[in-house]
Amino acid sequence: MNLKKDKDRLKKLKIFEKSTGYSFRNKVLLNQAFTHKSYANEKKLERSSDNERLEFLGDSVLGLIMSHTLYNECPGDDEGVLTRYKSQLVSGETLGRIAKELEIGEYLLLGKGEEASGGRKHVSNLMCAMEAIIGAIFLDGGLKASYAFISRIFRPEIQLVKEGKGSKDYKSVFQQIVLRKFKTTPTYRILSEIGPDHKKHFIVEAIVAGKRCGIGSGPNKKSAEQISAKEAISALESENG
Repeated sequence: MNLKKDKDRLKKLKIFEKSTGYSFRNKVLLNQAFTHKSYANEKKLERSSDNERLEFLGDSVLGLIMSHTLYNECPGDDEGVLTRYKSQLVSGETLGRIAKELEIGEYLLLGKGEEASGGRKHVSNLMCAMEAIIGAIFLDGGLKASYAFISRIFRPEIQLVKEGKGSKDYKSVFQQIVLRKFKTTPTYRILSEIGPDHKKHFIVEAIVAGKRCGIGSGPNKKSAEQISAKEAISALESENG
């Protein structure tokens, strides 16, 4: 896509920039952050033109900045608490919620099949685009710009987590229980991965010392792991009476 020629697309991207408070010097990076692989495949674009590489980068940038933010803002909390806070803030549930608030689904470039399946509302697509946008900002404006963006966009969620009202991170809770009770850490294994790329469904089991403790399913690996951890917590609580 030639953004200089596609004035409507460029105008739409500028609307998004205004809503987030960050203006890209390189609009191509922002457009790439919204480009789903189904669109790239359909348009026969280069494999690297979709948003998956930016998502990979954004995931790391978000983790670093969130860790630094929590380290500074929660001086009285130990490593375990900070880890739990961070897990909640970078979880799929939180990313999906912020993406919906920013109406990211309206800006996605999707292939026809993905579009027809309701891809603009798929949590996995929203999560991917959210992290890709962070990666794009890092490449466009550096760490300082990324820090400002994340601090601004995630501020309400950070406050909720500090008040104990954030998204429940069952994996972290389960890990703490297993460490305390069995002196080991749980692992997760994908039992099945069903469906086409635009509508994947994962089934995952939570394992402790070689034994299945819980099983969960979801539209992506992260959500399936969370549900399996939740089921495992319930199972362990039942065993303890």
